[in-house]
Amino acid sequence: MTQANVTGAHLVGSINFDTAEETMRTAAAHLGDHLKRIPDGEVGERFHWIAFQPGRLAQTEGLEQIGDQPILLRTLDLRPIRIAEGVEAADLKIANLGYADAALESYAVFARLQEEGVIPAGTRFQVSLPTPLATLASFVREEDRADLEPVYEAALAAELEQILAEIPHGKLAVQWDAALEFAILEQTAYAERGGKRYEWFDDVWTGTSERLARQLDRIPADVEAGVHLCYGDVAEKHFVEPRDAAHLTKFANLVAAATKRDINWVHLPVPIERDDAEFFAPLAGLDLAPSTELYLGLVHREDGAAGAARRLEAAHQHVTRDFGVATECGFGRSPEGTTVPLFEAHRAVAAAW
Repeated sequence: MTQANVTGAHLVGSINFDTAEETMRTAAAHLGDHLKRIPDGEVGERFHWIAFQPGRLAQTEGLEQIGDQPILLRTLDLRPIRIAEGVEAADLKIANLGYADAALESYAVFARLQEEGVIPAGTRFQVSLPTPLATLASFVREEDRADLEPVYEAALAAELEQILAEIPHGKLAVQWDAALEFAILEQTAYAERGGKRYEWFDDVWTGTSERLARQLDRIPADVEAGVHLCYGDVAEKHFVEPRDAAHLTKFANLVAAATKRDINWVHLPVPIERDDAEFFAPLAGLDLAPSTELYLGLVHREDGAAGAARRLEAAHQHVTRDFGVATECGFGRSPEGTTVPLFEAHRAVAAAW
């Protein structure tokens, strides 16, 4: 059996720098020839993924945060959202969610740096967006999720449309981040609050995969579209440790079958302790188009290139297609000073195989 090649690196999204320019300059300097896409690092209010969305939604007339005391994460208020008494979800006019504004601001930086030659000419600007399910499941009162879903989904779709209207399609790549999907699919204690689950629909495999496919279908064919599958990263911990890659494989296959467009890349996480071939065995059943790039998130800051090499050895026993390397999630909340060593670990692994 011919061993698969390592074909580059992928940055999932969040990176622990303060500005988009610092993120892009540093990524280009250390990984530019290994990256097809560069994100802005999810700087500013996006530093903790979707944690800024409750505050944004609370600016909508007819939506309100629950409780009198703010639940603060730095400057963000994490109190959940409910539909106010007597308000119909269909009548809500969702406030600016912030994603389009951030993308357009960061793209201006990206375009300037690419014009200056800092970022290679063929590199695309990567916009990472959460699936609507993520915000609904995390921050909306359970009894309001089904009613608010089409309204919030439409609002996020409008943000995407603004991005598509103002960024050249040949320069753009959009990644959908799917994490709460796996909280639902794994049916763990994380997905239960007082015996209640996060989902508001039947058949969780179909419900989650078709919802993600619907988001992929919003992206035109001349814009790259990818998927990041995730088991959570609060305090650099998963909400559950996957037994192996079986659920990741099943979900990726369902999404690929459900979407009407090509998926340009799929990213799958690999837990730090899994350098055994058993974890990777289900990936032999991954049914993605040959044109879909696969990235395995097996680079960890704690053990760098050496640990990634062990996990690569195990992966090669079952993954026969070429693949690239990444971290298992974004690293915007990693300790200060760890980003450049992580970039160098990516580079060392990609260059050595």
